Amino acid sequence: MDILENSKDEFEYLKEIPVFLNLPDEQLKIIHHYTVERRFRKGMIIFFEGDEGEGFHYVKSGKVKVLRTSDDGREHIIKILGAGEIFAEVLMFNNQPYPATAVAVEPSCIGMIRNVDLEQLVLTNNALALQLIKALSQRLIYAQQKIKNLALSDVMSRTAEVLLRLSQERGDQKEGGVIELALDLSRQDLASLVGTTRETVTRTLSSLKKDKIIDFDGNKIRILDIDYLTRLIS
Repeated sequence: MDILENSKDEFEYLKEIPVFLNLPDEQLKIIHHYTVERRFRKGMIIFFEGDEGEGFHYVKSGKVKVLRTSDDGREHIIKILGAGEIFAEVLMFNNQPYPATAVAVEPSCIGMIRNVDLEQLVLTNNALALQLIKALSQRLIYAQQKIKNLALSDVMSRTAEVLLRLSQERGDQKEGGVIELALDLSRQDLASLVGTTRETVTRTLSSLKKDKIIDFDGNKIRILDIDYLTRLIS
């Protein structure tokens, strides 16, 4: 793993990260100055659940999965993150251990701002503080929705919700309203996102394919009828 502290690269990349989007260049320069960049190969652990928390992370490039491990050793994927997305934000302003494990799904460059530096930045920057509060609020809404889905929704509707969310985050619009997802995820990973077993999610996807709602080939899933998936959720 290569670690590049205070890289001399331009700070323009920070404008692609929503939490920093509305900050002036002078503030972005300061954030860039305090950022530690780490590069990870596919499959490398960024941090383990229970490790001492260092700080706030974001994906500069690549893809990351955040997961927790149950007592029986099964993985439960909390979220798949792409470029511009943040993680470990729950550690902001406290010295708690990481509540989950983060793994590079593909070669990735990860930015990290240590808690002690972030606190100083927030104390002198109201705009950054507001952006971070908004980011935390969005994560709370997401967590509450996921808990509700697991408690009240069946596997079909939860699968539809995951497919729709992935299509919004990284779908590629094709002709005829088709949305294509190129997922570097195993069926087990997808099942973990849905909150079910690999066998059940495979049967659910096959049922949706049979009804011509989706199609799939290898790691590509094509959403053919997004309105139908939306109705499944409601």
